[in-house]
Amino acid sequence: MVWCKHRCRSSLKLGFVEPIAYTVDQHLLLMKRSARQMAKSATPVEQLRQAIQQGCDVSIKELESLLSLLMEKKRKMEQEEAETNLQILLEFLQCLRKQKVEELYEIQNDLKYIKEDINAVEKRRIELYRARSRYSAKMRMLVDDSSAMTVRPSLGDKESGAIVSSSVGSQEQVRVGTTQTRNTDAGAPGISQLVQWKDDHGGSDSQHPNQPGQAIARKKRVHAQFNELQTCYLQKRRYWARQPEKQKERVANVMNREGYSAGLEDFQSVLSTFTRYSRLRVVAELRHSDLFHSANIVSSIEFDRDDELFATAGVSRRIKVFEFASVVNEPADAQCPVVEMSTRSKLSCLSWNKCTKNQLASSDYEGIVTVWDVTTRQSVMEYEEHEKRAWSVDFCCTEPSLLVSGSDDCKVKVWCTKQEASVLTIDMKANICSVKYNPGSSVHVAVGSADHHIHYYDLRNVSQPLHIFSGHRKAVSYVKFLSNNELASASTDSTLCLWDVRENVPLHTFKGHANEKNFVGLTVNSEYLACGSETNEVFVYHKAISKPAAWHKFGSDDQNDPDEDMGSYFISAVCWKRDSPTILTANSQGTIKVLVLAA
Repeated sequence: MVWCKHRCRSSLKLGFVEPIAYTVDQHLLLMKRSARQMAKSATPVEQLRQAIQQGCDVSIKELESLLSLLMEKKRKMEQEEAETNLQILLEFLQCLRKQKVEELYEIQNDLKYIKEDINAVEKRRIELYRARSRYSAKMRMLVDDSSAMTVRPSLGDKESGAIVSSSVGSQEQVRVGTTQTRNTDAGAPGISQLVQWKDDHGGSDSQHPNQPGQAIARKKRVHAQFNELQTCYLQKRRYWARQPEKQKERVANVMNREGYSAGLEDFQSVLSTFTRYSRLRVVAELRHSDLFHSANIVSSIEFDRDDELFATAGVSRRIKVFEFASVVNEPADAQCPVVEMSTRSKLSCLSWNKCTKNQLASSDYEGIVTVWDVTTRQSVMEYEEHEKRAWSVDFCCTEPSLLVSGSDDCKVKVWCTKQEASVLTIDMKANICSVKYNPGSSVHVAVGSADHHIHYYDLRNVSQPLHIFSGHRKAVSYVKFLSNNELASASTDSTLCLWDVRENVPLHTFKGHANEKNFVGLTVNSEYLACGSETNEVFVYHKAISKPAAWHKFGSDDQNDPDEDMGSYFISAVCWKRDSPTILTANSQGTIKVLVLAA
């Protein structure tokens, strides 16, 4: 018997090599069985190919019939493929035509809006020009009248001249007296002021010497953000065009006043506020080396109810209260807090009571929420229900006894200053980074968490949120309300977002700052958002424009290494002064700056 040795197999258990051998007959049997199995699983085309390759007997007539059948099948498949391609192409072209018709319709509507608004603006400009011309003519008349009063009688006929002079003088006195009385009642400028106005303006067609430069700068800002402004204009114009009833109600007063549509009025407000400022100017600075202890990070900085005092807190375990007027008006080396309070732990957040001026709440790294009396410098209440670090606390605007806090224990707690235990607890299943009451409600709270979402709750039913706002890619570090309907959020994905909590829709996303790991602060007012950056810069955004409107970079104390702050320091807290372009800012170095928006 002939043996065929194929390979060797190693036996791990026995530790020796065992030869494997098959007979030739067995090998051929295995090959035939494998071929039969392949033939059964092969497609008809593969079976035909195999039959031809193996030399099966086929007549010429059979081959011609088979070829004819194959050609017919080929033509049919090519036709079907061509028809499919044409159908796909036709559907694409029809879809494209529909899209372009819709775009054309939208463009035609946009052009109609633009034409209407151009006419309204030109009409308004003509009205203003005519009003200015009338005012200039009236001022020239008053100036001429005042000059006529100083004319003396001629040396001819004294008696006649006296009569004429007396008559003219009486008339001028009556005229000027009446005019002065009218101007005084109307709050208009006096004659000396009118003369000065004419000298300054050089007539009705000239402008104030500073205005051309400001106008040029504002025009440059428009061109620099033209695409953003264009989008903003069209969005507002289309929005009001889709809401005729609301437009009628709102436009009633606007049309009578300026002839503007509601959309144009909205956009004019945006354009005016956005182009008004282009930079942040330093008004005051606190940068004493001993202002804070070795730990310098300012975690929170907040104005009080009347914007007269502001408090700072951070890892130094101390709350410091400063008088804003003193900080702005007195030399930097003379600055010191008017109140100072020590705490047991590092502080994460501050919130002033919006109704009780001397009441301040704090949250700390041990999870304790404390209510302070700034006047007595003593704690009024201490809440210790949180099991981990508390990141955020906020007093309610409409109910001064209520406050809310959020913690790393994944719980949101509502407190009342009239009782020691929490009023309400919401278990969120994710770390809480920020909490904020809606300024117009005592039952609506926004919560920013590590799950990348903003949860908006009605405290009367906390079984589930009213809405969950999704859009950030990382943890939501701050939430702040611009108004009762507008909510801003900041995330460590280096973006800010603006949301409409009434319609539950996103409005804008803001990019420009850098924020990937630290709490860099967020503050808002009715028009602007401001935040810090891990590049040690403060950024300000207009709420309708996604790119920064202004920014300011903190400098390093080490003059020998001007780039040290790039990697070492970051902005850690910001706070707007209400109804003002002034903003408080602080960084991880312990430097506090008062900045103001400037042209």
